[in-house]
Amino acid sequence: MITDVPGVRVGHFTNAAARTGCTVVLPPPGVVASGEIRGGAPAERDFALLAPERSVERVDAVVLSGGSVYGLAAADGALRWCEEQRRGLETPAGRVPIVVGLSIFDLLVAEPGVRPTADDGYAACAAATDDAQQTGPVGAGAGASVGNWRGPARARPAGLGSASERSGDLVVGALAVVNAFGDGLQPEQERPGIDEMHVLPLTGNTTLAVVATNARLPKLGCHLVAQSAHDGFARALEPAHTAMDGDAAVVFATGQADAPLEAVRALAARAVEAAIRQALG
Repeated sequence: MITDVPGVRVGHFTNAAARTGCTVVLPPPGVVASGEIRGGAPAERDFALLAPERSVERVDAVVLSGGSVYGLAAADGALRWCEEQRRGLETPAGRVPIVVGLSIFDLLVAEPGVRPTADDGYAACAAATDDAQQTGPVGAGAGASVGNWRGPARARPAGLGSASERSGDLVVGALAVVNAFGDGLQPEQERPGIDEMHVLPLTGNTTLAVVATNARLPKLGCHLVAQSAHDGFARALEPAHTAMDGDAAVVFATGQADAPLEAVRALAARAVEAAIRQALG
């Protein structure tokens, strides 16, 4: 689980009846964060702050949600919660929380007009714990599906998964919300026939991953780990990073252990792969 990294908490708000929801990952104070988007159709909020050349190095909350661009409203609730908890970047005008939001397109599955709200994002923050997390159709994964290249009638339910990898004192955990255009990829299985692939831009797509590590890394190091996290997408899904997906990975490092960057990158790819496979059931 991503919560195997000390100090990391995860909370969900699930509207099971409407098949949508949101998930919040709360890092401990003082983390360094970066990320990378490789899909062609992202729905995001303040992701640009994670670019390695940007001056802000921290993140106070990562909000994953259903509802496509409408679901980004859940980040407002996380922002309010962080402000009440005095989490954020210190400025002359007070603390400013750094909240990154990412959404999947579940509008064809969720109840029409029902999308995650600011109150839902706040509730997910308030519910966050460092305990073992529920996986499957919960939080942002409530309306997720996989194999959307086959069309809505043949897509399969997916959801949210989490996994971790260890090497000595080094821990790398990942949480993934899988709502992919592509299908689950098992090495022993025959791969999807490309000639059968139907490009349906309005089907529900996008896989999102949050990776946490206890390693001590600079912001550029976190960015390189995010690149490796995307290797996990490609190991577990085919095709990944399509023009119809908004595939994105956020990485933060808590700075509790010294570890080689390449070791962190290798474990990140493994953890994301395992989290995606768990989400697929």
